[in-house]
Amino acid sequence: MKRLVKAMAIILAMAVFVVLAGCTKKKNHPEVGIIQYMEHVALDSAREGFITALRDNGYVEGENITFDIQNAQGDQTNLSTISDRFVSNNVDLVLAIATPAGKSIAGKTSKIPILGTAITDYVDARLAKSNEAPGMNVSGTTDMNPIKEQIELLVKLVPDAKTVGVLYTSSEDNSILQAAIAKENIEAMGLNYVEVTVTNSNDVQQATQSIVEKCDAIYIPTDNTFATAIPTVYGVTSKSKTPVICGEAGMVENGGLATLGINYYDLGYQTGLMAIRILKGEAEPATMPIEKPDKYDFAINGTVAEEIGIKIPDDLLEYVIYK
Repeated sequence: MKRLVKAMAIILAMAVFVVLAGCTKKKNHPEVGIIQYMEHVALDSAREGFITALRDNGYVEGENITFDIQNAQGDQTNLSTISDRFVSNNVDLVLAIATPAGKSIAGKTSKIPILGTAITDYVDARLAKSNEAPGMNVSGTTDMNPIKEQIELLVKLVPDAKTVGVLYTSSEDNSILQAAIAKENIEAMGLNYVEVTVTNSNDVQQATQSIVEKCDAIYIPTDNTFATAIPTVYGVTSKSKTPVICGEAGMVENGGLATLGINYYDLGYQTGLMAIRILKGEAEPATMPIEKPDKYDFAINGTVAEEIGIKIPDDLLEYVIYK
């Protein structure tokens, strides 16, 4: 009997050793967690650009890198659950796409390197101490728009406009910041400013119907709620024939009039190049400056322009697309 007990004890000890060995086994290649706030053209493009940058530089999914791609579908609870998952799995790097995603994962870990993209202002979101020296475990690329130039584009396309309406989500930090900058620039150009905010996509139609009665043209910044609901905006503005200048090209493709904005695929690619430096051990987020886009692109929806009676100036005709 004693021999049997001793043998069972040895077997149990060996089993525990195997389990522990499995738990402490080092990964044979890096694992990158991708936490995306919601699904729309800009954020999807940033994600694809990021993955492509890594692939172009030898990091191939299934061969020498693993991506754990998670989409929170705009839900804060999902963001928290995904963040906990990445911390529990001790991933080697996290890509946070959009400000809410960045804030969620940064609130869960101060050790795992985090790169953000499609985040407007890291300092305002308390993700970095400064753009030049973030000082924490977060760095990345900013999608701060050329807002002054976008308002100038609005004036060029709608020269008779007297009042500009701004639509944005009251709970999105990035949108609040951009709306404040837009207000400053609109009023500096001698135009009247009005705004209507929403709390979620259910408010978009009513908000748009409200604001078209108060303005001659609309400006919408890079706002996640409006990016997904831009077809709803178009449903209203196409009838009222109200021009809509957007924060990014994906919104133009889906019903806006025009933008001078960021190419989110390129922004994601730029972030991917930053990730490579971290994965190679050449840099840490704390000392990596927040990077800006290298250039901005015009995008003009020719179909919308024809529908609402906007004549495109000759020097912008090369940027017209038809959707």
